Amino acid sequence: MSDIAVHTEATVLQFLETAAALERRLDRVLSNTKGISFSEYRLLKTLAEASAGGLPRIELASSVGLTASAVTRALKPLEKLGYIATERSERDARQSLASITSAGNELLADAQSILRDGLRELPVNTLNQQKVTEFQARLSELNGR
Repeated sequence: MSDIAVHTEATVLQFLETAAALERRLDRVLSNTKGISFSEYRLLKTLAEASAGGLPRIELASSVGLTASAVTRALKPLEKLGYIATERSERDARQSLASITSAGNELLADAQSILRDGLRELPVNTLNQQKVTEFQARLSELNGR
């Protein structure tokens, strides 16, 4: 293996470990205060930004980086608690669409405030804007955007 490949592998592993640690931290903050996971937060946020008709599970899964079955499992308790609603698609009866409810929007607003407070405590806030902008550019390159 070349030196570049070894360096790239180490960097990618470090990046993934850091991302997982950050997600656990955000998960803990949201779970302790609002009773939702960071994944559930991401689902609510995506649904809040979607069109009024809602999103199919496959599209929702793609948007948040989860599998369709993981989205289905995550939506069930959110629906029981009244934060989301699901209904059959008018175009395809095999497909259901998920949308956020007013209670879900309230929860999301509270969760966003708590999440922002948690993010202010991260060491990244000590970086200057140029470094943050460069980091965002590298992340976009990795995502292919």
